[in-house]
Amino acid sequence: MHCLWTLPANDSYFPGRWLTVTKTFSRTLPADRGIWQGRFWGHTIRDERDFAAHVDDVHFNPVKHGLATHPAEWLYSTFQRAVAKGFYPASWSGNPLEPNRKGERT
Repeated sequence: MHCLWTLPANDSYFPGRWLTVTKTFSRTLPADRGIWQGRFWGHTIRDERDFAAHVDDVHFNPVKHGLATHPAEWLYSTFQRAVAKGFYPASWSGNPLEPNRKGERT
């Protein structure tokens, strides 16, 4: 699972929040099924360009890992919502050289 969060200005401790998410979800399963990897990767977004790159990565990951042939095919993605809001053209394939989203990337 990939996600981008906006945390309150006075609370940027995402490891504790992520632990709460994983524990809460795992309690809904009948037994530990090893669903979570033993580590996670955290990154603080530096600027709009960095944010756009990470959103692109999240949307393209199902294609990268062979779960879909186009970001729009992955039903569990926010890609369709982003297209509807005009952040991406529906034909966006994840190519970093494609035309940019609302001027965020050249």
